[in-house]
Amino acid sequence: MGLESLDINKNSGTRYQSQMVSFQSPRGAAPKVSCNSCNMREICIPMGLKHEELERLSSLIAVRKRVKKGAALYRGGEEFTSLYAVRTGVFKTVVSAADGHDQVTGFHMASDMMGLDGVHNHQHSSSAIALEDSEVCVVPFGQLEDLSHDMPAFQHQLHRMMSREIVREHNAMLLLGSMRADARLAAFLLDLIQRLTRRGYSSHQLVLRMTREEIGSYLGLKLETVSRMFSKFVEDGLIEVKLRDVRILKPDGLEAILHTHH
Repeated sequence: MGLESLDINKNSGTRYQSQMVSFQSPRGAAPKVSCNSCNMREICIPMGLKHEELERLSSLIAVRKRVKKGAALYRGGEEFTSLYAVRTGVFKTVVSAADGHDQVTGFHMASDMMGLDGVHNHQHSSSAIALEDSEVCVVPFGQLEDLSHDMPAFQHQLHRMMSREIVREHNAMLLLGSMRADARLAAFLLDLIQRLTRRGYSSHQLVLRMTREEIGSYLGLKLETVSRMFSKFVEDGLIEVKLRDVRILKPDGLEAILHTHH
């Protein structure tokens, strides 16, 4: 996850919760899924596709894969074959340094696309680990490329998606390079709540599926610093925290922290 626009949608929604769906399939076969019946289709699928084009896309994205909490969807060094659209759940992406240190590079939720790190040299450079029981749609990349050549609208969406990932990475670099600790955490919380609001969830409540340590790894902060900043935000009346449940009380106050440090 990187930072996108920090404009907060004030409309309230339902509280963010995991919405895992149980599927039964014979002999353990991968369940089939249609894009037409997917509740994320308005986010994932480009608008304006003809019926036959949508059917072709549905036939391509025809398999879901379930990933248990703590398990890897793919690991760094593995061969790249597919992209993965997050259907339910939350993932973290991690890069392992030569010294064995793991650096969290992003957090991904429903409708996010993962696996783009493997497009360049056909090998994943990061690992994707599920932070809760999750499910993804498997998108074979070779077939995706063939399909995009025949469908200009979908090709445009694919390019936009790749461009968005580049922008996220650039914004994350800006976050780590130019902000103090309190501004980094404020930006992180505002970005999370904005992404959830855009998906129809609450504009002021969220459940942190990642640990404080994982947040610190992503933000380039020590665990103690992250905990101290959370406590400070609570003391200042900006947020309420109960274990992993966070309620944003004053989004304008968090935004003011960003403006102070720009």
